[in-house]
This record gives sequence, structure tokens and C-alpha cells, in this order.
Amino acid sequence: MTLSDLTLPAVVVITLAYLAAAVIAYAGYRARALTIDGAVAACLVGGTVFGFGQLGCALLLVLFFASSSLLSFFKTDDARKRRAAETFEKGGKRDAAQVLANGGVAALAALLLVLSNGSAAAVYLGAFVGALAAATADTWATEIGVLSRNAPRLITTGRIVPAGTSGGVTWLGSAAAMLGAGVIGIGAALLAGISILPISHPGVFSLVAAGLIGGTAGMLGDSLLGATVQASYWCPQCNKPTESRIHTCGTPTELRHGLPWLNNDLVNVAGTLIGALVAALIFALTLP
Repeated sequence: MTLSDLTLPAVVVITLAYLAAAVIAYAGYRARALTIDGAVAACLVGGTVFGFGQLGCALLLVLFFASSSLLSFFKTDDARKRRAAETFEKGGKRDAAQVLANGGVAALAALLLVLSNGSAAAVYLGAFVGALAAATADTWATEIGVLSRNAPRLITTGRIVPAGTSGGVTWLGSAAAMLGAGVIGIGAALLAGISILPISHPGVFSLVAAGLIGGTAGMLGDSLLGATVQASYWCPQCNKPTESRIHTCGTPTELRHGLPWLNNDLVNVAGTLIGALVAALIFALTLP
């Protein structure tokens, strides 16, 4: 699709795409996976991907959203998950900032597909897959990694840190991240194999590589930023680390390290951007 293709039928299709995204976003709100503003943001992101990225990209976005939402409710009564949740800036419901942080780069890549053709379009498709794989990898690592029986270690120093600490990693979480990234890559390859993705690409294996490598790179970048420059606070009342300025107990927290304006949402944007760039590079290197 190009801008010259935006005839009346195309406009109708795009309008229907936003309506379909609104229905799915509303379902996410009713399922308590999204806040009200999160549902609005999901409608914008989903409508853009549905309308411009077409069915294949839309299905990959649904795969990310559905798997992430299910994992957020997985073993919520587990003590390890409850303790880790105390350090997070936000709860299980995704608000607008979280939706845009995880899906904004992918939506932009899908939109750029409509303005491109040939090798440029292939690169943007790679960026879409990489951004979505990075968001999936980060979410799966967080939701499953906190269930690890082994304490997480800071990715930069190897020091043991409490579960939920920004930049803390476990083998279980890392394996989950690679699995999530690989699922997006394999999903993209399967969709390309049946010609559902908006453009063709020489070799579906590059799609798997784009998802797996791009997604893993994005997750690692996210962890590195979390361990070094993301704002990290300390609750003097509970003697616990947290990402929030106000701890869950209601006590104002103290900034321990990092930049006060660099929160988890901005780090997630950076992670998905890293995933998009790495995956786009993989595609560029595999183009004939």
C-alpha cells in the first residue's frame, strides 16, 4: 500500500481497522488488562497496525497483547510475584504510557510501511517484528522471571538484588525472554509463508532471526538501561527498592540512582527501538 492507494475503499478499510481495534481494546478494559486511557491508546496503536500493517502485522500484535495479558495474570497469588510487584511503578493494568511504550515503535514501523516499497518496506517490516519481539521478550522476562527460585543478579555487576529490581536478571527470565522473542519471529515466518504479511521477503528464516535476535537485544538493552540510568528509588519505611516515587505503602521514596525523569516506560521505548534497529539491520543484510 502507498499513499496513492488511499482511495475510498482503502479509507473504509482503515476506518474498520480502528473500529476493530476499539472492540479489542474495550475487551481488554473489561478483562481488567487495560485502564481507560490504556484502552484508548491500545485503540490508536492497534488501529494503526491493523489499518496500515494489514492482517499479518495485526495478528502479531494480537499475539503479543494476548500472551502478555495472560502472563500478567499468571500465578498472581504467588508470594514471589506479589513481592516483586511491590517494586514496580505500576500495577497489572496497562495504562496509556505503557501501551505506547510497548507498541508505539511497532505502530510507527507499520505506518511507514504504507509510505515505502521494495527494500525499504522490507526494512520497516523487520523493524516492526523486532520492536514487537523486544516488547514481548521484556514482558515475558518480567512476568516469568519473578517466579525464579534463584535470586536475580544485576546485569552489570552480577550482584544479587531483590526480585523486581530494574536491571536484575535470572536464567529463567532470560530464557522466557528468548522464547517470547522467538515466538514473534516464528509467528512472522509462518504468516509470511502463507502470504499474509504485507510484503514478501526472500527467506522466512530471516524473520525468525529478526524476532529472536532483535527481541533479545532489545530486552538486554532494556536491562542495561534499567541497571544504569533508570530512576531507582528506596522506601525508607519498608526498606525496599522501588521504581515509584510513592511506594505501595504510601510513603514518599528517595532517589537512589539514575535519572529522575527516566522511568520504566521510557526505558521500554528504548528497548523496543533497539529491537527494531537490530532487526532492521538483519533484514538489510539479508536483502538480495
